[in-house]
Amino acid sequence: MAGKTFLVDTTKCTACRGCQVACKQWNKNPGTKTIQRGTHQNPEDLCFSTFKLVRFSEMEEKGKINWYFFADQCRHCIEPPCMYTAQGLGYKSIIRDEKTGAVLFDPKVKVKAADFKTIKDSCPWNIPRRDEKTEGIAKCTMCIDRIREGLLPACVKACPTGTMNFGDRDKILDMAQKSLKELKAVYPKAKLLNAEILRTVFLVVDDPQKYHKFAAVDDPTAITRIAAIKKLIQPFVSLSRFIG
Repeated sequence: MAGKTFLVDTTKCTACRGCQVACKQWNKNPGTKTIQRGTHQNPEDLCFSTFKLVRFSEMEEKGKINWYFFADQCRHCIEPPCMYTAQGLGYKSIIRDEKTGAVLFDPKVKVKAADFKTIKDSCPWNIPRRDEKTEGIAKCTMCIDRIREGLLPACVKACPTGTMNFGDRDKILDMAQKSLKELKAVYPKAKLLNAEILRTVFLVVDDPQKYHKFAAVDDPTAITRIAAIKKLIQPFVSLSRFIG
């Protein structure tokens, strides 16, 4: 399958948040007002102007403290449920770039609150965010403007540890499999999260839920089935909005 893919190797992440800052800077997104909440993670969540967030989870197990870092972002699904859902609601503001596979939102298009909830609920990874003032929706763009100029995404370029990787899908998946094989020898629970259906692939060494509650889906085939059904019925749903 052609296109581009991210590999996020969580074993190399130090939660420096360089990727998070680089994303803000490149996209010229304003800083997010935060407060001290007793956690390393800041801001609290993704938002209309925060496309990338290093999530932090601290757990005590058998008297030992374990830290889990998860550089969260849009997964750029192979078959994006958000796109098919939006099209079914009559919006053409979510598209998939055929060359890279990037799933792109047009933040200038106003989306009704109820319709946004439907679009967001269709995303298994809880990614889309809406600005109440502009009514637009936004998320990671895969730095499509950089890629078209032969540059790496800002988050990948800024990463100092090799956590963030990006390139042609076949090469990145080959890298992912090699890394997984090496880690399996030390971490039996190591796995790639839903690599078959996503262009943002996370490599973890423990239960995905310990990293983030939306880290993975248990039945990835269900996502592709739902997307396929929505794609099939989309023309009829769109038409019903005008007839009914």
